[in-house]
Amino acid sequence: MNPAAVLLLYTALITVAALASAALPVLLPRLQDRAHFLLSFAAGVMLGAAFFHMLPEAVDGGGIEALPWALAGFVFLFSLERYVLIHWCKEDEACEVHGGHHHHLRATGLAALVGLSIHTLVDGFALGAAVAGGVGTSVFLAILFHKVPNSFSLASILVYGRYARRTVAAYVGLFVLMLPLGALLYFLLYGALDHGTFGARALAFSAGTFLHLAVSDLIPDLHRHRDHRLALSLTLVAGIALMWAVDHLAHS
Repeated sequence: MNPAAVLLLYTALITVAALASAALPVLLPRLQDRAHFLLSFAAGVMLGAAFFHMLPEAVDGGGIEALPWALAGFVFLFSLERYVLIHWCKEDEACEVHGGHHHHLRATGLAALVGLSIHTLVDGFALGAAVAGGVGTSVFLAILFHKVPNSFSLASILVYGRYARRTVAAYVGLFVLMLPLGALLYFLLYGALDHGTFGARALAFSAGTFLHLAVSDLIPDLHRHRDHRLALSLTLVAGIALMWAVDHLAHS
């Protein structure tokens, strides 16, 4: 099978799996009653993906010099939320811009879309490079195992932010579309870039956006829930553990 056909097959399988996982919190409204557990799991997934997969791969591909790009990603998303997506105000404070707690979560959903889409674009670039290099299967499995929980996490955040189903579907579709777009980007830029350096820096940048989403948006929101503290903590750890298991499986 030629590389283009292999790449098409891999992107199609990942797309179907990601859309199926995103459908769960949309089609099962009861999950909204337990949405804070989904958000806790999503935060764990993002932390685990950043520390077990993205940052190690970035350092491995670009050396220690790639790490400052993680800080750049963190500051980028902070600036985007601060000046574009979110008008911050104190908890329970009346705010004509905000409109309340769920407006904050709606903006968090947009931030999650940005961070996850950057990561997916980089994944598509990596998949294109791996297929062209003849080692696409292992990278395909790694991306598949990451996209399923990432897609579930994004849909959970959007559902909890009270987005309409049609909007959730559009955002998830846009997020998933970044994978074939990234693969196409690789082939368009083939021969024009230092692939190792570019991919490493982009991956570190994406990791920075993940860290900002987890520690600045999702985890502080979980602190507002006074009940189920132990369960929420365990759910967070479960998300981290899942990413550790995925990374361990991908390298075994």
